Amino acid sequence: MAKAASDKRGIVFRVLTFISVCLIAASFFSPGWWVSLTAPNYPEATFPQGIKILFHMDSVRNGCTIRTSEEVEENEALDCVHEMDTINHYVGMYPIASGGPVEKAFSPFLFAMMGVMLLAFAAPGRSARIGVSVLGYGAIAVWMWMAIYGQNGISKHTTGYLEGLVVSLGQDSSETVDDSNLSPIVKMLRDSLAESEKEEQVTVAATGDKQALIDNLRANFNIDQNKLPAAEQEEWTGSVMQVFKWHYAKSLARWFNEPERNDPLVATMSSVAQILFVVILAFMALMIFAAFSARSVFYWLLVLVPMALPVGFLAEYAGWLWWYGHSLNEMGAFTLKPFMPTVFGDGKVAQFTTHSYPSIGFGLMIASSALLLLAALIRFKQIRLAGDDAARM
Repeated sequence: MAKAASDKRGIVFRVLTFISVCLIAASFFSPGWWVSLTAPNYPEATFPQGIKILFHMDSVRNGCTIRTSEEVEENEALDCVHEMDTINHYVGMYPIASGGPVEKAFSPFLFAMMGVMLLAFAAPGRSARIGVSVLGYGAIAVWMWMAIYGQNGISKHTTGYLEGLVVSLGQDSSETVDDSNLSPIVKMLRDSLAESEKEEQVTVAATGDKQALIDNLRANFNIDQNKLPAAEQEEWTGSVMQVFKWHYAKSLARWFNEPERNDPLVATMSSVAQILFVVILAFMALMIFAAFSARSVFYWLLVLVPMALPVGFLAEYAGWLWWYGHSLNEMGAFTLKPFMPTVFGDGKVAQFTTHSYPSIGFGLMIASSALLLLAALIRFKQIRLAGDDAARM
């Protein structure tokens, strides 16, 4: 009777854990949070959702959709990431791409690690737990090494991450110039320069085309390198670390080109990225040790860490919002006192109303955490009643 009850608990907690793994995986590919700006100069009839952006785990994406009305016909949605960057820079805020660069770069590896942790937590018996852990963490370590430091490692990252890098550079935006007063010679020179630049720049042919995105980044990287002294130029390797450092520096300088202020930020984030690489490897080694015994305190980290995902996401989100509001650049057109942007709900900044709310991805994280809490309680009771037989469970 006791064995039958234990077996039933084992089935239940494993099913709950597997469902949670699927929910966490789905949350990675879904927007976790959204932010929108509304103002009188963005009328609801034209901008029904305001200037809206979506926070994914690996990128920040456009939340604006194509408008359909009798008055307006659009073939392409407004680039609201670029639009919000433009609005924010007037008050001295850094571009959206300046926030969470390390988290976005390492997000697929962290989520994959949590998936392996939960599979090990649910594995039946010590041998299965160790096998899942060694194979799973080993595969992640190789993948992460090849992506972060390997040749063309950026190709081993997500398409969403690459698209976020390209969009944040304003590659989807264009400006029109009134040339009615230009002399014919100046017009000819301008057209010649534009044609030359068009040959150098690589544009994204279609959203989701990974190779086109990589080509775009490589072309822009090489253009920037050609502007440097020969001794400082760097050959393209395409590793995530190389692209990360270059892109972060370019993002910071997009509106506020102050090397004395931006370079320390780039150095800090680069160091954090390298430290996190080592920390992830060390933590995975610890999780292999945790798999040896279901009675070990470390064993419960296998479920507690993924369970804390919504808390970690909110802490990161709030922390970066604080940084944005307290790192205002004096080069902005308007001067504001340092402030804390709204994390949840509606707020006010100058003439803009801000809206900040969870999206489907955060709901999936909450659902996963609830199921993991139930699974952990069932597992705890099962182990407690099993006594010395817990090691085999």
